[in-house]
Amino acid sequence: MTAADAATVVATPSATRGQRAGELGRALLRSRTFMVGAVVLAFWVLDAIFWPAIVPHDPSSTGTDILVGPSGDHLLGTDNLGRDVFSRVLAGARSVLIVAPLATLIGLIGGTTIGLVSGYHRGIVDTSSAASSTRSSPSRRS
Repeated sequence: MTAADAATVVATPSATRGQRAGELGRALLRSRTFMVGAVVLAFWVLDAIFWPAIVPHDPSSTGTDILVGPSGDHLLGTDNLGRDVFSRVLAGARSVLIVAPLATLIGLIGGTTIGLVSGYHRGIVDTSSAASSTRSSPSRRS
């Protein structure tokens, strides 16, 4: 390698953040797994927003059709109070899409706080937090 080649190698700029983001976006759009997940997520987000217009029956109204199996009128059947299960699933998406991210955020904040405190103080704090985390996780049995 000559000095001119070395200068050329050093002078070559690396990809910018925007170029790397574009490459990542193109790779994600080519991924079938990502696209299937995006479609499922989009369905549930749209359902959570527009469920009052989508549901075929009032999700909280009871009826005389108790424990009826799936049919043309009740796609997933009815429960023990005669409520349409399909309508209840669609209506429940809003609360799930609110509670699940909040629970994740609470776990993230709690785990980060415990990890920072035990990492900073070490000693008894680190030992006790490690011991409590191993006791709370399920054991592997043969």
